[in-house]
Amino acid sequence: ALSNPYTGVVAIFSARLLNGEPPLVFEDGEQRRDFVSVHDIVQALLLAEESPAAVGQAINVGSGESVSVREVAETLAGVLGVEISPELTARYRVGDIRNCFADITRARRLLGYEPRVSFQHGLEELVEWLAEQERPEDGVASHAAELAARGLTL
Repeated sequence: ALSNPYTGVVAIFSARLLNGEPPLVFEDGEQRRDFVSVHDIVQALLLAEESPAAVGQAINVGSGESVSVREVAETLAGVLGVEISPELTARYRVGDIRNCFADITRARRLLGYEPRVSFQHGLEELVEWLAEQERPEDGVASHAAELAARGLTL
C-alpha cells in the first residue's frame, strides 16, 4: 500500500508528491539502488522455470543499473508532472547501506535474462496505475518520529 511507509522509496515518494509534499531523502541523496520492474521479475522467473542450469543456483534479478535516491525523487516528480524538489535531510538511518544493486551476470548467463523495462518506463507505468487509485495518505511524519524515538536516525 502506498500509505505504508515501509513499502519502499518509490511508494513513499509517490505518496509525498501526490500530497503536495517534498520527498524526504536521507543522507545526501547519492546513495544508489537497483529498481526493477515486476515485468522483468516475471520474465526471469519464467526463464528460470525452463532452465535446467538454474536448478540449485542463487541468481540475482534486477535491472543491473543503479539510480541515486535523489534521481528517483526528481524523476518521479517529473513523471507525475509536479514541480517539487526533494528535501535532503542529511540524516542517516542506522544499518542502512550506501549502495545496493544487482549483479545480473549469472541471470544473463544461465537464463538468457535481459531486463526490458527501463527505470523511466517503470515509473511511467506506476504513475498510470496511481491515476486509478485513491490518493494515498502520507505517513512519513509519523514514521520519521518513530525512527527518531527508537534512535534509528542520526
